[in-house]
Amino acid sequence: MTKVALVTGASSGIGESIAIHLAADGWTVYAVARRVERMADLAAHGITAFAMDVTDDASMVAGVDRIIEEQGHLDALVNNAGYGSYGPVEHVPIDEARRQFEVNLFGLARLVQLVTPHMRDRRVGRIVNISSIGGKIYEPLGAWYHASKFALEGFSDSLRVELAPFGIDVVIIEPGPIRSEWNLIARESMLGVAQGTVYETRATAMALTYARVDTPRLSSGPEAVAEKVLKALGSAGPAARYPAGRGARFVITARRLLPDRVMDAAVRRLFAP
Repeated sequence: MTKVALVTGASSGIGESIAIHLAADGWTVYAVARRVERMADLAAHGITAFAMDVTDDASMVAGVDRIIEEQGHLDALVNNAGYGSYGPVEHVPIDEARRQFEVNLFGLARLVQLVTPHMRDRRVGRIVNISSIGGKIYEPLGAWYHASKFALEGFSDSLRVELAPFGIDVVIIEPGPIRSEWNLIARESMLGVAQGTVYETRATAMALTYARVDTPRLSSGPEAVAEKVLKALGSAGPAARYPAGRGARFVITARRLLPDRVMDAAVRRLFAP
């Protein structure tokens, strides 16, 4: 029986790479995103793509129902949809903060609710949540993004223990800097919100640092994450979490070892105006 996977946020970058790698590995892949027109090329890889908005409950229900109707089962859910909302807490509208959590956490959680009964009935399944080193570290102007990823880490850890008795594994992938649209969206967000405020100088410096990191010398391609997803799905006993990409393991280890005061100083130096 061919294994079936659902990959969210598959219109570009990490999600697209995950879908292609899974298809090449023999999986039947359903790739979903809001911008369905950007997934047209996935058909060449034998991937079925359709529209799904993780902030729209009806589209998530319909999508999972479609997969179960067509395939009869779902072996893996890869929750990749997400973005980085940046800007000073003082100025980011609370509606935008709520949207950050809707996309990065609540939409993901709703899909977990929808797929769990099907996996539980068969006593087999794997849920892979794409988190970030941003779920372990922190930055100025990134409070809402980091809060959503810290929350995802706690959600995933609790879920892993909760679902283990039913044969369902829950895995966290923690990418470091990855070359994708995420970086540009985060930069535009922090500059737009901070413009004309006392935070503008800090935002400009931070955006420049982000732009420098978004290069082959300092960041990894999306395939670095896709390869860790394949490892997590292919292992008989997957680890709870997998750092992915250049520098990810180092940053996570440094955060675990460094006192808060030292970490604060390092972050301030990195983004100093």
